[in-house]
Order: sequence, then structure tokens, then C-alpha cells
Amino acid sequence: MADAPRQEPASSVSVRGLPDRGRVLCHGYIEAVTYAPAGHVAAFTAIVVDHNAPPAGKSVAAALPAGSDTPAATPEAGPRRQRPSVPKDRLRVVWLGRRRIPGVDAGTELRLQGMVTVRDGLPTMFNPRYEILSRQEEQ
Repeated sequence: MADAPRQEPASSVSVRGLPDRGRVLCHGYIEAVTYAPAGHVAAFTAIVVDHNAPPAGKSVAAALPAGSDTPAATPEAGPRRQRPSVPKDRLRVVWLGRRRIPGVDAGTELRLQGMVTVRDGLPTMFNPRYEILSRQEEQ
């Protein structure tokens, strides 16, 4: 039996447009990288954000409806159990078996393709295909 043809994602999405899980093609900028110490399992981790992402700290007043001092009441969830909402302003990317990837540093713009899943409350992509789109100039 022949393998089914591989379907590539149609277009690139921003980090904010990621689904909770599935195969995606996305783009963003590296905010931070983490190097594993020599005594630990080799894994290179990067946090990817949108270029135009707002600052991490939001004011509570922005979440309130106009003319109200208290947050709006949300409708009660029925008997179905709902998943907690996952913050989608960051994407964790993990390359297993690598201690470093040349050219992948904070400030670098990447295009990533792979499977997204949620780990520890953060969208995560393991061993994605990647393309370096631009690099922050050295100062």
C-alpha cells in the first residue's frame, strides 16, 4: 500500500494565529533562547513571538467593559468540561539532540513548519523545519 501524499500547510500564520494542535507553517521573531548545560540532555529551546506583539503586562482596566468597574460576567459553562485557554502570544520551539543552532539567536526572524501541541501551558513545536528569514544586525 502506498503512503498518502504529504499535505503541506497552505500559508504561513503568525504566532497569534496558531491552532491548539496540528501541522502549521508560521513565522515570528526569537525573543529568547535557552542552552542546556553540558550535564543535561541536549535540547536547544527558543521562544518565538510576533514582531508586533504587545508588551507582556496588560492593564486590568483594558479588560473591563466601557463604563464598568467590574469585569463582565461570563456565561456559565454547561455540563461539558472546557479546556483552559492557552496563551497564544508565544511559541516554544525545541530542537532535541542539539545544544546550539548556528544563526538562531534572539532577534532572528524564522519561518517554522511542524506539529504544534500544548506542553506546560505553552504552544510547543518539537524539531521543526526552519528557515532563517533575517538576522538582527550586530551593534
